[in-house]
Amino acid sequence: MFDLERFIEDCRTALAAETGSAQRGAMEVVARAVSDPGALMAAIGEPSRAGITPLHRAPDLTILNLVWGPQMTIMPHNHRMWAVIGIYTGAEDNIFWRRLPEGPVGAVEAAGAKSLRARDATVLGRDIIHSVTNPLPRLTGAIHVYGGDFFGMERSEWDPETLREQPYDVEKAKRMFEESNAILG
Repeated sequence: MFDLERFIEDCRTALAAETGSAQRGAMEVVARAVSDPGALMAAIGEPSRAGITPLHRAPDLTILNLVWGPQMTIMPHNHRMWAVIGIYTGAEDNIFWRRLPEGPVGAVEAAGAKSLRARDATVLGRDIIHSVTNPLPRLTGAIHVYGGDFFGMERSEWDPETLREQPYDVEKAKRMFEESNAILG
């Protein structure tokens, strides 16, 4: 049985580990949680609409229940902190981007990809830039754990057409989730 308070406590314990071990410890905690999607959904609920629900927020640790709408895509963005993503239902396709050494300041190019399915978990380093797509015609649920205050960090996003860097727009991101919910009906 998944226990949210225990999960948060285990993430906090992982965070207290020596530098570099916090990510690995959080990865183990998240991987264990998503290994039993039924138990996880029994505790936090099955996804019913796209959105970002904070489960824990502190200056050094944020835990989110993130639900992607059907075939929803979010533009390239960074977090400026490490992250661990675990999928408990559906799928998440990530494209990883790297900054171009030459050309316009802040411009990026695709540099790799990783596809995650239910029961998968992965670590993202603090400098990763990625875009995310839910490739399925249904909701995807994921637990995201961040080594910092996800909502308090100044971050960047990249325009999906021009791939030019700009400040991350939280309100735009919220609108994208609501637009996805409008499609659900």
